[in-house]
Amino acid sequence: DIVQANLNTIWIRDYGANTVYGSWNDDRILVDWMYNRPRPDDDVIPDVLGSQLGLEVYSTTAEPYDLMNTGGNWMSDGFGTAFESELVIDENQGGSTWWTDYPNHTDEEIEAIFEDFLGVHTFIKMPTLPYDGIHHIDMHMKLLDESTLMVSEYPDGIADGPQINANIDYVLSNYTTKWGTPFNVIRIPSPPQLGGGYPNTGGWYETYSNAVFVNEKILLPTYYEQYDTTAIRIWEEAMPGYEIVGIDCDGSEPIISLSGAIHCITHSVSVEDPLIISHLPLQDTENTTDPYSVEAYLSHRSGIATATLSYSDSPTGPWTEVIMIDSGDGENWTADIPAAPENTNIYYFISGISNSGKIGDRPMPAPEGWWTFHIGEIIINGIGSFDLNQIGAFASAYPNPASAITCVPVTLRHEAEVKILLRDALGREIETLHDGTLPSGETKLFFQASSLPAGAYIVTLEFKNGRVASTRVMVQ
Repeated sequence: DIVQANLNTIWIRDYGANTVYGSWNDDRILVDWMYNRPRPDDDVIPDVLGSQLGLEVYSTTAEPYDLMNTGGNWMSDGFGTAFESELVIDENQGGSTWWTDYPNHTDEEIEAIFEDFLGVHTFIKMPTLPYDGIHHIDMHMKLLDESTLMVSEYPDGIADGPQINANIDYVLSNYTTKWGTPFNVIRIPSPPQLGGGYPNTGGWYETYSNAVFVNEKILLPTYYEQYDTTAIRIWEEAMPGYEIVGIDCDGSEPIISLSGAIHCITHSVSVEDPLIISHLPLQDTENTTDPYSVEAYLSHRSGIATATLSYSDSPTGPWTEVIMIDSGDGENWTADIPAAPENTNIYYFISGISNSGKIGDRPMPAPEGWWTFHIGEIIINGIGSFDLNQIGAFASAYPNPASAITCVPVTLRHEAEVKILLRDALGREIETLHDGTLPSGETKLFFQASSLPAGAYIVTLEFKNGRVASTRVMVQ
């Protein structure tokens, strides 16, 4: 259906409502926040859609549940974990802008509203970026599934690259997926504007993360061939089976010049009858003797009748089907892939049928889409900037200069008792970052630079034998 409505702008991602389910996978509801722009026609679109679709709209517009938020700064895994920039704090802890007063809540109250209205129990908030004027996370990251983040990447030290890196390191060091495993991070280069450079030199905020899923297609913002070809390859490798549809955002009417792209001008209302399939993809393994256990969560309001695992040693099949076994609760299912010899690639997908007859696959484009893992020697490429021959040292703290959460990578060749201190330029202790045992390898420590006066600081790594290493960081 085409909905006829008056609009002020095209940015429906920001003013549109988000779907939740009142009873897990049933009772569809729309949730509408206070919009952070003075655009009255845009602001009532959630009510227009609710009326058109016959859906109840829950609004966070009245005390004590008044909450200002914007859809471009919101991502959720569907299982209670959500990501935002600290814009959500800035616009909900009092004060005012030129056209309205902000709601006034503590961090705990903000999180409670998100839990009450959207079921969020793990709320990951990251510092805003210095060159992203709108502070919406969809301009530099994309949640591909429950365990995978696609994140923009800049050349070393350029534009928002240092703060993005610090933010992602903070997320990886403090949060996990719903399975308790680290998030998988896929980096995708952000292009400079042709003739304008990167955002730190006035260029447009060109990004490949501002994409949107439409069933088995991915609508991807594109800019120019030099970077587009790499971005399309990365997306195809990350999401096999999906059709990547490029949409020029840097042409004769360059929407990216307005600090937005495809995700910003689209929104969705989730399906009325979802069949949920959730699975943590298997990792590469050296195991050639024991079966590979596949576990999946399947849920539908009518219950699950059957679940099937399909696997092959070829991405095009033929596929061997195995009926998955219900663990007893009707939602957690398991099956095994037989052990395979070294240097084998396994491809697989999961299908489910509800008691009402609804059929679903994960990944959605299966069998053209699949998960894969390799059997054989696992080679870990060096990630990070440490040298294992060092007894103890720092990589450079970043971002540097610092103004928000700042990461200090520390590397030890052997476990050791150390004290790590943040000192001012005169050597006075400002903050203890760590005091005790550190394991061998790399550990990432963090401090909040926003609470510090501008100036030069030193982070010292002090061993019991008196040996000291140090790194400098500027706070702006």
